[in-house]
Amino acid sequence: FKESMYKATVTEGKIYDSILQVEAIDEDCSPQYSQICNYEIVTTDVPFAIDRNGNIRNTEKLNYDKQRRYEIMVTAFDCGQKHAREDVLVQVNVKPVCKPGWQDWNKRIEYKPGSGSIPLFPSIHLETCDGPVSSTHTTIELQTNHIGKGCDRETYSEKSLQKLCGASSGAIDLLPSPSATTNWTAGLLMDNNDIIFKFDGKQGAKIPDGIVPKNLTDQFTISLWMKHGPSPGLRAEKETILCNSDKTEMNRHHYALYVHNCRLVFLLRKDFDQADTFRPAEFHWKLDQICDKEWHYYVVNVEFPVVTLYMDGTTYEPYLVTNDWPIHPSHIAMQLTVGACWQGNMNENEPRFAQYFHGSLASLTIRPGKIESQKVISCLQACKEGLDINSLESLGQGVKYHFNPSQSVLVMEGDDIENINRALRKVSYINSRQFPTAGVRRLKVSSKVQCFGEDVCINIPDIDAYVMVLQANEPKITISGMDHFARPAAQFESERGVILLPDIRIVSTVTKTEHSKKNDGANKPVVLEEMLHDLDFCDVLVSGAELDPEQECLELDRTELQGKHLDATNSTAGYSIYGADTMHNYEQVLQQIRYRNWYTSATFERKFRIKCSELNGHYTSNEFNLEVNILHSTNSNYMDHVNKVIVQPQFLQSIHHPEESISTVHNSDINLLPFRLFVSVVPSVATVVIVICVSVLIFIIAVGVYRIRTAQQHSSTDNESSKENEMDWDDSALTITVNPMEKYEKPHRAEEESEEEDEEEEDTTSAESDESEEEDDEEEEEEAIVQKRGKQNLTRQEQLEWDDSTLPY
Repeated sequence: FKESMYKATVTEGKIYDSILQVEAIDEDCSPQYSQICNYEIVTTDVPFAIDRNGNIRNTEKLNYDKQRRYEIMVTAFDCGQKHAREDVLVQVNVKPVCKPGWQDWNKRIEYKPGSGSIPLFPSIHLETCDGPVSSTHTTIELQTNHIGKGCDRETYSEKSLQKLCGASSGAIDLLPSPSATTNWTAGLLMDNNDIIFKFDGKQGAKIPDGIVPKNLTDQFTISLWMKHGPSPGLRAEKETILCNSDKTEMNRHHYALYVHNCRLVFLLRKDFDQADTFRPAEFHWKLDQICDKEWHYYVVNVEFPVVTLYMDGTTYEPYLVTNDWPIHPSHIAMQLTVGACWQGNMNENEPRFAQYFHGSLASLTIRPGKIESQKVISCLQACKEGLDINSLESLGQGVKYHFNPSQSVLVMEGDDIENINRALRKVSYINSRQFPTAGVRRLKVSSKVQCFGEDVCINIPDIDAYVMVLQANEPKITISGMDHFARPAAQFESERGVILLPDIRIVSTVTKTEHSKKNDGANKPVVLEEMLHDLDFCDVLVSGAELDPEQECLELDRTELQGKHLDATNSTAGYSIYGADTMHNYEQVLQQIRYRNWYTSATFERKFRIKCSELNGHYTSNEFNLEVNILHSTNSNYMDHVNKVIVQPQFLQSIHHPEESISTVHNSDINLLPFRLFVSVVPSVATVVIVICVSVLIFIIAVGVYRIRTAQQHSSTDNESSKENEMDWDDSALTITVNPMEKYEKPHRAEEESEEEDEEEEDTTSAESDESEEEDDEEEEEEAIVQKRGKQNLTRQEQLEWDDSTLPY
């Protein structure tokens, strides 16, 4: 063959008469054997054929999606039917029919939490099939409506978000997470992940009296997240979001927010006063978003008689305002409800709910006395995920772009296709949440291409892709510290009380699975270091009976909250600290909570439990339990004795726990140091008794050892006396002369013995009267015995003196 390999490219869907021609030569000299008479395709089962002249054609239409390349082997025969020494390779490439559209993009884009900004289409380009393009218009939309509240927003509690965005204090959450103190939402359908309440047209909730002031001022704000759709059957009945009406006897609505035929209506009936005139009472807004079954953020700012609606941060004025007479004053109590309106006893019917709401509500709050600023409103509805463009300066002058307020839609225009390709490659997805909501985010890219002199000349198919946000490593929040202590009753009764949590510690760790470095493919969990993130709630609650406000309370200096995104509430159930802030700031505040009890005679112990949460309960800590013992005057002697023992360095070194060093005591509580040491050693009254018993036992052992040593000294003295007796002279043959003073010495010795006996009796009496001087009395008694024995020896020596007047020297 003249070529070592042959190549050709064909378009799918066509039948060719000849794709290419191969040619072979033969160097034989004879005319018969130097001619090529035939060609043959050696490869079997291929849709190609070859003629006697070497022309290759396809026998069926080729499909690019089915097979993009064919490789066939061809041989040649001379007229003597001898074939070529080597076959030749023929390569046929199939290209698709030119279809205008976006090329080289992936349908699935994975996003790992904490990755920052990642490009969505790093290699994309637009194919126009060489059409005469004049301009291109492209829209990229991030569809996140199925995510809670429209996109991946922070799911802190409403109070925490208000504090985080700098909103004025005083907002009242009407749809809080169910708890012991907010139990009116316990019976509602709820999505626990995002604190979303679902109303199916059968449920309503009564707000307890005292939660919201009865009479609102001329300034207040109502805000909420709402996802509403057309009611079943498009009924004309009102659907109540919030309603304040008469509890009994009558059916007057004082103020209400409701949906009626895809209109949002706010009702406000002022009380009757001196001015007997019509006043604005109903404010109507007609908006398509009210019934689009999507999440939107609504804020109603009331500066009577002006009422302004903010929807997704945009201002809307009411298209209709109707007037009405004021309400005459009455003594009928009012009932505030959510999800339905309370109908009082009217026409002899029992009070009941009516005008039920269909849809979902979240973060419904009312702030009496003040309206909210647009800056705070924008912060509260801000989205934590969206589209972004990296390196805006590199887009060039020929590309224009525009984001919507939530950065979920990006529009780009340009007259150069290559510039549009470059710009689209820089579009990225970003999620700034530390623990984003895992799941799918749909992506849609739609384009319009204009040719010279035509509106639309090339039809570009839309791109349907999605971002898969992976599950973040869940944090493990751990609370630790001193879990029990005892203090004298006087400290609890003092003005400052007792600090409950002086050394509390809050840490967070995460565990992730990493691939083993070995080739076994196994995974092993790895515990990472502490993870810093924000908490939004910590409760210090009482275990058992609630606090009696007549004799005890929990206190916190409000100045400790200054400079932090924290606030606090207090009740007989305990203390609650809330706000999106660091764990360190929470520790600082918790370490200043004090317990006071100014009537401790009936109280011996108190138990508390501490629990913290992140993202409104998404991640919760362990429940840390604290026991506090109150020491009364009956056991104050035990306390004094233990304090004396504890301050001894040798004893302190042997019993003090290494993890509870004295350096952890705060300077403000240095006067409590003996009791802090006592905390780490004597956690209860039973332990106090044990320590005292051990101390008495040590004392008895010491006295016993002393007596044994004294007895040993006496024994050695007696042995020396016996040795002296053994060395006495043998005076059996000696003449003993009686001392003429003998009669005088006997009475004298008798008096000394009488005085010694009196001293012994006095010592004995003194020992019986005062047990604390027992050791000294025993020493004096032993010394008296020794002196008595010494005098007896002297007397004996005096009686046994030698009469050596008759002895020769």
